[in-house]
Amino acid sequence: MKYIDEFQNPDLARRLLDEIHATVTRPWALMEVCGGQTHSIIRHGIDQLLPDQVELIHGPGCPVCVTPLEVIDKALEIASRPEVIFCSFGDMLRVPGTGRDLFRVRGEGGDVRVVYSPLDALTIARQNPDRQVVFFGIGFETTAPPNAMTVYQARRLGVRNFSLLVSHVRVPPAIEAIMQSPSCRVQAFLAAGHVCSVMGVDEYPELAERHRVPIVVTGFEPLDILEGVRRTVAQLERGEHTVDNAYPRAVRPEGNQAAKAMLEDVFEVTDRSWRGIGMIPGSGWRLSPKYREYDAERRFSVEDIRTSEPAECRSGEVLQGLLKPHECEAFGTLCTPRTPLGATMVSSEGACAAYYLYRRLDISPAPREATSVV
Repeated sequence: MKYIDEFQNPDLARRLLDEIHATVTRPWALMEVCGGQTHSIIRHGIDQLLPDQVELIHGPGCPVCVTPLEVIDKALEIASRPEVIFCSFGDMLRVPGTGRDLFRVRGEGGDVRVVYSPLDALTIARQNPDRQVVFFGIGFETTAPPNAMTVYQARRLGVRNFSLLVSHVRVPPAIEAIMQSPSCRVQAFLAAGHVCSVMGVDEYPELAERHRVPIVVTGFEPLDILEGVRRTVAQLERGEHTVDNAYPRAVRPEGNQAAKAMLEDVFEVTDRSWRGIGMIPGSGWRLSPKYREYDAERRFSVEDIRTSEPAECRSGEVLQGLLKPHECEAFGTLCTPRTPLGATMVSSEGACAAYYLYRRLDISPAPREATSVV
C-alpha cells in the first residue's frame, strides 16, 4: 500500500489539523470541486475535524451526476434499438432517466454491456461488424483523453460500426459559473488533482485573479485534502488569491501534453448543459468535424430529445453547493440508492451517495428555497 498508507497517517493529519486551527481567525467557505474528494472528506470525517470557521461546500465535480437528463434519455433510446450494443461504465446503469434507466433497458432485452475501457467497446465493434456499437463517453478532462483516443483508433482502423455518445464537461467554466452566481458563498476552491494532471494549471490563474479566490490543486487522500485546506486557509487569512499546486506528485504545471494534443484533435469546445444546473457556455466538448461521423447523436438522430428534471429532486442545488444532501426532504426516504431521484444518489462520486453510505442522516432538513447558479 505504498503511496496510500503514508497519506493516511493519523499523526500527520493531527499536525495539519492543529496548524489549520491555529491559523484560522474568521469564517471561510471552501468548495472542493471533485466528487472523489467529497467522498474522501465524508468517509474520513474531515469536515467534522476542521475548525467550525472552515466550511467545506461540495461542488459539481461528479461526472455521472452532471450528465444531463436529456443525454441519459438519448442513451436509453439508442440502447433500446435491436441493432445496437450499448457499452458503458457500470456507474451509469442506475442513473435515472425519464421513467427508466439502463438496467431497465437491459432487463427489457436491450444489449447493454459494462466495460472497463472505451477500447473494450472498440474491440466489441470489431468482433461484431453486423452490429452498431456505442460507447457512453462521459466525464471531465480526466476521462476525455481515452475516449478521444478510441475515436482516433476507430478512424485509423476503419471501424465504421463504432460511435461515441459524448457528454464531456470542463471544470474551469463551471468555476466561472459558480463565481458569477448571485447566491455564491464560495471564497476558495480545492481543484481536482486528476483533472489538472491532464490539463495542467494554465486555465486557473486568470480565474483566481478575476474573482480574487485562491485555487489550490489537491489530491484525494486525507493528508492531501488537509494540506490543500491548510494552504487555502493560509492564503485567505493573508488576503492572497493565487494558484497553488499541493499535488506535485501527480500534477505538472503544463499537464499531459500528449493527452491535450489528442483532445485538441478529436474534440472541440462547445456549450454544455449540466444536470440540475443548466447551460454553461464553453463548458463541454463535442466531436470535431474531422470525427463527426462517429457521433452517436447524429448517427441515431436523437439530437432533438428534450426533457425536464423531476420537481422533487434537488440534486441541482446539491451540485451547486447550495444544499447539503441531508437537507433535502427526499433524502433517505423517497430517494435512496435503490430508488434514486437523481444521479447524485447513485454515482460513486455523488455527494448524496456519500452522505447515505457514511450515515450522515441525523440532521433535520432545512426549509426549501429556490436558488440557481445559472
